[in-house]
Amino acid sequence: MLIISCIFFLHLLSAQSTFHFRLADSAFTLTQQKVIYDLSYFSIAYPNGDVPRDRGVCTDVIIRAYRKLNIDLH
Repeated sequence: MLIISCIFFLHLLSAQSTFHFRLADSAFTLTQQKVIYDLSYFSIAYPNGDVPRDRGVCTDVIIRAYRKLNIDLH
C-alpha cells in the first residue's frame, strides 16, 4: 500500500511540476512581446475578453499566461 501511495504522490507531483513549467514558459513568452503599461479602463467582452494586446498591466500578463493553458481567470 505504501508503494502505491508513493507512486500516486510522485505522479501528482510530476503533473504539478509540468503545469508550473508550462505556466512559467507561457508567461515568459508573453514578456517577449512589446506591451505598454496602460492604466486606462477598457470595457471587455465576457467571457474571454481582453484589453488590446499591446496594452495592459502586470495582471493582464498573468491572465494571458493562464489563457495560453486554456484557463480563463476572468
